[in-house]
Formats: sequence, C-alpha cells, structure tokens
Amino acid sequence: MARLIIVSNRLPITVDKKKDGDLFYHPSAGGLATGLNSLDNDLNKIWIGWPGEIIEDGWEQKAISQELTKDNLIPVFLTQEEKEFFYEGFSNKTIWPHFHYFTQYTSYRDRYWQAYKKVNEKFAELVCKHIQKDDLVWVHDYQLLLLPQMIRKAFPNVSIGFFLHIPFPSYEIFRILPWRRELLNGFLGADQIGFHTYGYMRHFLSAVYRITGYDHKFGKINVGNRIVNVDVFPMGIDYQKYATPPNFVEEKNGIEAQFLDKNQKMVLSIDRLDYTKGIPERIKAFRQFFEKHPHYIGKVTLVMVVVPSRSNVDQYADLKKELDTLVGNINAKYRTFNWTPIRYFYRSFPFNELTSMYRAAEIALITPLRDGMNLVAKEFIAAKEQSKKGVLILSEMAGASNELTDALIVNPNDSVDIVNALLQALEMSLEEQEERLVKMQENLKKFDVRNWAETFMNEQIGLIEFKHKQKTNLINETIEAKLLDDYNKAKQRLIILDYDGTLMNFNKDPQAVVPDQELLDNLNILHSNDKNKLIIITGRDKDTMVKWFSEIDIEMATEHGVWIKRKGKWRTFTNIYDTWKKDVRPVLENLVHRTPGSFIEEKDYSLAWHYRKIDKDLGEKRIREFKDVLHYLTANLDLQVLEGNKVVEIKNADVNKGKAAQYWLNDKKWDFILAIGDDRTDEDIFKVLPSNAYSIKVGLNQTKARFNIMSVEDVRTLLNKITSKT
Repeated sequence: MARLIIVSNRLPITVDKKKDGDLFYHPSAGGLATGLNSLDNDLNKIWIGWPGEIIEDGWEQKAISQELTKDNLIPVFLTQEEKEFFYEGFSNKTIWPHFHYFTQYTSYRDRYWQAYKKVNEKFAELVCKHIQKDDLVWVHDYQLLLLPQMIRKAFPNVSIGFFLHIPFPSYEIFRILPWRRELLNGFLGADQIGFHTYGYMRHFLSAVYRITGYDHKFGKINVGNRIVNVDVFPMGIDYQKYATPPNFVEEKNGIEAQFLDKNQKMVLSIDRLDYTKGIPERIKAFRQFFEKHPHYIGKVTLVMVVVPSRSNVDQYADLKKELDTLVGNINAKYRTFNWTPIRYFYRSFPFNELTSMYRAAEIALITPLRDGMNLVAKEFIAAKEQSKKGVLILSEMAGASNELTDALIVNPNDSVDIVNALLQALEMSLEEQEERLVKMQENLKKFDVRNWAETFMNEQIGLIEFKHKQKTNLINETIEAKLLDDYNKAKQRLIILDYDGTLMNFNKDPQAVVPDQELLDNLNILHSNDKNKLIIITGRDKDTMVKWFSEIDIEMATEHGVWIKRKGKWRTFTNIYDTWKKDVRPVLENLVHRTPGSFIEEKDYSLAWHYRKIDKDLGEKRIREFKDVLHYLTANLDLQVLEGNKVVEIKNADVNKGKAAQYWLNDKKWDFILAIGDDRTDEDIFKVLPSNAYSIKVGLNQTKARFNIMSVEDVRTLLNKITSKT
C-alpha cells in the first residue's frame, strides 16, 4: 500500500513539559492537519516534525517517540541553540520578513544560515530513514526549503511535493538574499511545487529563470533529467466546522449579546501579532473613520484580537508597544461611560468563543500588508452560513483576495480606502450582504481544505504516472543497445543532425558556439564511413557553417533548407527570393533601437532578431508588440515567422527542414535512419521520417519523434558510442 510521508516544521501534536516533569500532549493550532488527515485512506500517512518543546533528555525523547509513534507521528528533536538560530533566526528573522517584503527587518547572519542548513539536514536524515519504495513525500513551508533537494540526493526516484504557505517575493526582492541560489535549488529538488496564488508562482518562476537559468513551459521546468511541475493550489478551510459549530444555540447568550443588546455595530479584527498584518495602519484608519464620520461615534466598536507571537523578537515587542499606545490614544479620545471604541484582547480564544465573534460581527476588517493566504477571512465567511449577514473588508495583499472577490477589497496602506470601505460596509443593504456572502460561501464549500489536499496529492500522483510514461520514450540502456545493434547491422545509414541545441549548447553570442575538436572528430568518423551519409540541417547561415566545417566535407542544409549542399556543391531552394527584406528589416531595426542588447542576424534569405543577451520577459514583450505587424507583412509576402530559443526568424514560408531532409531521404532505401533535433523546426524533419527511423528529440517537450534524450551532453555521449562502433 502506498505511503505518504508528511514533513513540516511542527507536528500536529504539541508536547508541553510541565514544571513537575509531566508531559502533556495537545493538538497544534492550524488547519493543515485537517486537510491532510482527510486524504484517501488508501494512503498510510507518517508525519515528521518538531513536537514544539525542547527535549534534550534521552529518556524523555524515547518516551515521546514511543507515544507519538502510536499515531504515526515521528518527532525531530531540536536543541535550544537550533531553535534559536534555525527557527527564531533564519526562518523568522531572514526568510519570514524577506518573503513578506519587510527587507528592513531581514537579518543576513551566516550563523543563522549554518543552523538552517544543519536542521534541514537533521530532518533529511530522519526522513530518509523512513522512506520505502513507492512512498510519496510532501514537505511544507519556509522552514524546510532545503529539504527537497537533500532527500532527492539520497533517493533520486522518490516522488517529492513541496508547498509554500507564505508569499514568494518578486525577483527584485528575492535576489537580495546571499543564499538565493541554494534556496531555489532546495525548492527544485521537489517534483511538484505549490503556491497559494498565481502571483507567487509567477515570482518563483521568474527567480528560477534569472538565477538558475532553468526556463519553464506552462509552469513545467526541465531540471536535469526531471520535470518539476509548479502550480497554484489555494488552501481552503474546514468549512462545515465554522458553518455549524457545536453548541450553536447555547452560545447566543454569550459574546453576541454584549454587542447586539447595545445596538452597536461590531467590527472584528483577528490577527497573530506580526508586522505583516497591518494592525497599526488598521487602527489609524479606524480613528480616521470617526474623524470623517463622527455620527458613528458610539455606534461602532472594533473588537481587536491579537494573538501573542514571538514576543522575544525585538520587532514584535516594539509592535506590541505601538499597538498599546495607539489603542490607548483612540480609546482615551472617544470612550464614553457606556461605549469603548476598541475592545483590545491580547490573547487567543477557544474555538467556540472565536466562532461566536465571527457570528456576532457585522464586519470583519482583515487588512494585512502581506499575507500568503489568510484563513481568518474564509472562516468569517463560513461562520455566516446561518445568518447570511455580514461584510468582509479584505486586503488586496492577502492571497485570499484572489478567491473572495465579492468582499470589499482595499489597499491596506490607503487609510482613505479603508475608511470608505467601512462606510460602505456599515450602510450596505441586507440583500447585498446576502448576495455577496452566498457567492463566497459557495466557492469556499467547493474549495475547502480537503479539496486542497486531495488536488495537490492527485496532481503529484499524476506526475508519477507521467514520469513513468515519459521513461518509455526516454533513451535508456535497452533502447540505446537496440539502436547501436541496428546501426552495426545496417549497410545504408542516414544520419541527420541539427546543430544548435543538439550538438552544441546555446550561448548568448551565436558565434561563440564553434564546434570543439571532440565534436569535429566524431563527425569526421561518421562522415568517413562509406556506409554512412551524414547530414547537418540547421537554421544557421551558410557562410558560418562553411567556415566551421571547412575541414570536413559534410553535406548539409542551412537556413532551414534555403541552401542545400550536396556532392560538394551549394544550390538554393527553388523559387526563393529576398526582396521582402526591405519591408521587414525596418520593423526589426525598430526592435533593436528600442531594445539595447538585441541584434539582427542577416542570412542570405532570412532575417533573425536575437534577444539572448537581454531579459527574456522584455524580449517576449517586444515580440508581442510587433507580432501583429510582422504577421501582417509576412502574410502578404508569403513568409513565415519562427519563434525559437530567444530568437524570432522570418523566412520564406515554402522552406523548412522537412523538405530539406527529403532530398536525402529520397536518394535510396536506407536500412538505418537516425535524426536528432531540439526545437519546433526539427519537428518538420521528424514528420517526414519513416516509422522505423530513430527520431530523437532533445529535451522532454512533446514531439513527433519516437524518443527523447535529455541534453546536448547526452547527445554527444550517444555519438561517442556510435563512433566507437564505426
């Protein structure tokens, strides 16, 4: 039976050690356990994480391990120093502020980084002890960013998922970190990486491309011999838990009565103490609301719950002092004998009291400056299942704003925006409140936390099936042995090779990829064998190829088949012309003028605009801007626009590599055909080959070729093996 190994910084059970030495076990806060425990029972689950208490005594560690193992929980024990430098240090003084855009609070201490690596290694060691064949591993959150790669090194074929529960910052922010490359490589050890929103996913893909050089296609990144799937999985809540809480009727005489009996409107604010939550800005906006709308004085109360957190960190202690001062000032200014503007609670509340607050409040004011998701907003909406009354004011900086679009969305830094939203919420009709709530509730019911966990896991299982299917097409030892055997037996062999991306890797300078001596030697061996006909079919210009291969009289086609070299003579494709260049060149020159670092490559019968030396996104933006113009020109001139690897080429529509290949395919009846290429122009070759040909695509993209090979290096290795048989 398949097993799922869940790894997170904290276990779903927390261990508390009392003063008398007794150990007390209680559930940890958070909805992660709910979602993961709801997964298919066909998956045996093991959960690995820290139990929340520093336990250094060996006997106590053993006792805790034995107790937790009964529930398939495996504790990772941290020392006091590891907690200080790994958890409080790198995790919460480096990654947390940096990923939330509070770079002024980011600490760059190497001691924190070393502790972070050490603890990730400790987790990896324990995970690897428990991995069995066909297991799935699911790693969670920012404390364990290095873990996927560490597991991958020990178990190259295990299926690993990773989910980030906080925002991923833009490239310009992320790049500041000294350990940026190591962190990204840690992520990329996973097979699947999940984020709450598309914005976070987009930032991650941008950072990966700019820092590691790995490009993606629709969120799929080729990393070595693997595809890493990056996708959006918005986390939900346990909807029914908040929609129908226990003791619903009995609680009506509780916290609700404190406000409803006084005919006051209740605005609810619930956060953990954190500078990312925008609490001071919220209080200031609330004060400004009374200044602008004084007729609401005495009629509206802000119930502000702040859950203590990281009070030993300087920024959090300073934030607590600031909140105390702000609340004190507004209450001192506006309080009356029977009304207090802000009811401020610096503590957590039991679940029943929390849901009572949700039900009692007319308005929830949730305005974080930056938040990965914010489940409080979703819980408030669910708690309104019975009444259908209430308004959610939500920050656009919270991940939940992408789903709760019927909330009043505000900029948390704009106090005027918040003030206007408060007024709109207070004056909103019951009909409009219900209409907005019902839409959001239907969405939250459908996409709850169980759906989140199941969707992520189903996608990860689907990747396993995809990888298995992929392996059937990937050149392996069996396929390679058959290819070499067929090559040895054949007497009439045709070998067709692309150049860039097949025989040589791409370079920012197209002229820098001169064939090295090893490649020239191998091609010369193939060419010199009387049984072989070696052909290079490339998009490069004729003059460059003549210069590079002057010592080997290889037959070839250049400019995708414009020029054909056969039996030592060059000739052009029939009915070819270049008079169109005078119309197209000004368009490309405009691109170069507007995009420093790009350049035009002119071939005899084609023009190419290269943007290998500039930002990829800028190059693609320029293409989008000029695409309509280019297509308009090329349609009238019977031309074709080809988009390649950071290049756009305009050529005659009748010319392609497939037609060029036909010149040699029709020469004789070949008993062995090998064709290797890497991009969409090579697909034209694969299409015209007979079904028994060894057609090979470099990379893992979809193809008409029979087989895939991972890289240029693998192509060169294969050619080495072929030449050793020649």
